[in-house]
Amino acid sequence: MNSIKEITGLLKAVGADEKFIRDYIEGLSALGSGYGRFEVNPEPRYDTGDHPAGFVDAECEFAARHIRNKSPERILDVGSYRGFIIGMLAGYGVTTLDVRGRKSSLENETVITCDAKSIPVPDGSFDAVVSLCALEHFGLGRYGDEFDPDGDVKSFREMIRVLRPGGILVFTTTITAMAPSISFNAHRIYDRPALHSYCAGLAPLEEKYYSLLRKSFCDFDGVTKHPRAWDVYMGCWEKKA
Repeated sequence: MNSIKEITGLLKAVGADEKFIRDYIEGLSALGSGYGRFEVNPEPRYDTGDHPAGFVDAECEFAARHIRNKSPERILDVGSYRGFIIGMLAGYGVTTLDVRGRKSSLENETVITCDAKSIPVPDGSFDAVVSLCALEHFGLGRYGDEFDPDGDVKSFREMIRVLRPGGILVFTTTITAMAPSISFNAHRIYDRPALHSYCAGLAPLEEKYYSLLRKSFCDFDGVTKHPRAWDVYMGCWEKKA
């Protein structure tokens, strides 16, 4: 068993205050080496304070709000976080697309395995297309896709093509207030003019920016100006009828 000194050092290393350390040691002593049917082993943790939240939470909430407002019948997700997709599947039938093969046990999920540059469905097939933190990776080979410097442009055009008139495209990606760049082969970092050019033919419903430094939403003036750094862009755009 760890000594009291070792436990105290571990808790101090993760920022625990003196009261928590005293309470932990007293609680451990009260449990002894066993409590009922439980064997007791010290494994100190200190995760108090506000519930942690970051840009992924903000992205998922942004997308969830717009999906709820639209209540689409047919949703295509292109490369989003798997946890978010599973959440959508609790209330919607979703077609999911990824370049990496995957099987699903959920009967209301249709899985398409392909490169997003060529989506094998007819024009206007979906009421909503969602893509969270995926655009910046397309065509860089990171996930086994074909290297194509214009892979993001081609994939974005496909997402617009398969969206019906009046449908919404919800996407998030990297953004900078400086010149756009590629951190090869991790991701691209976009500027606002580039993202707006991709959205030609769509009407903006909402755009938001999230500062990684501040860990909160910000105006565009607050978007990073540090070289090779990035913040998060979130956009909901409607396809014009």
